[in-house]
Amino acid sequence: MTDQAHNTGKDDPNWQKEVLSKLLFASLDEQKRTRRWNTIFKGFIVGYLFLLLILMFFPSAGKDSSPTGEHTALIELKGVIAADSEASADKITTGLRRAFENEDVQGIILRINSPGGSPVQAGYVNDEIKRLKKLHPEKKIYAVITDLCASGGYYIAAAADEIYADKASVVGSIGVVMNGFGFVGAMNKLGVERRLYTAGENKGFLDPFSPQNKGEIKHVNGLLSQIHQQFINVVKEGRGDKLKDDKKLFSGLVWTGEEALKLGLVDAIGSSSYVAREIIKAEEIVDYTSKPSYLERLADRFGVAAATRLAATFQGSGVSLR
Repeated sequence: MTDQAHNTGKDDPNWQKEVLSKLLFASLDEQKRTRRWNTIFKGFIVGYLFLLLILMFFPSAGKDSSPTGEHTALIELKGVIAADSEASADKITTGLRRAFENEDVQGIILRINSPGGSPVQAGYVNDEIKRLKKLHPEKKIYAVITDLCASGGYYIAAAADEIYADKASVVGSIGVVMNGFGFVGAMNKLGVERRLYTAGENKGFLDPFSPQNKGEIKHVNGLLSQIHQQFINVVKEGRGDKLKDDKKLFSGLVWTGEEALKLGLVDAIGSSSYVAREIIKAEEIVDYTSKPSYLERLADRFGVAAATRLAATFQGSGVSLR
């Protein structure tokens, strides 16, 4: 019976058409599914790009970017002070301007947790604070130190009307440093010859693969001394008679907040909430810190910022208030 049915199927002239028809319809169904998934995927990409555009042009969407009612403004200064960091002068001064220009702001807190960094960037912020204080004499700015306020961080804090710290905060490091490496001895052991060609007597200044030059060292020490004196002048201008007459103040040493209070480097022990509540008398704190855009955060996540910093590291030594 089975053989008979089998033979009948073979002899049926339409069986090939039926098989081809089924294969054709199966192929069409597969193409429809592929097109459907392509459409979904493309829609997802378009939606994602649209969301990026919204976040790029309206970074504060969904947030209260214009707070109303009397409050205390807070600007965070965290990390190394550098042009490409969260603690860059551009980002800090942007937040400061917004705070000073808002009529509802009763006082401003600059909360600092920084080991220092670029003397140029720190100088920009210090100058801008003094400019804004002249434009808005009715508003006071308070530096509040959390864990660390060293070197460039203190350079900025010195411009505030008052400085507060925790008793265990680390404060000070009023000095300048410039560092690098010398590989001359290692090259001699390896038998490597340095070939440096320059146009300009000092164009190979501080080359780490060449022996140290007394004239270059003298020139560097002069630069560092000049920047250090600028730092000292800024601190004395900002702190005035509050500073104790102690030579160690400008030696690069650091102290606890408790010791810094005795030396006149800070005015009192206190936190941001304490200053807002007891000093400014506006307990509500609103964050005015300039935040990186979504695209900047995305780039940082994928390592672009890290690569930029790495490249900068190999461009040469730099002067730092750290």
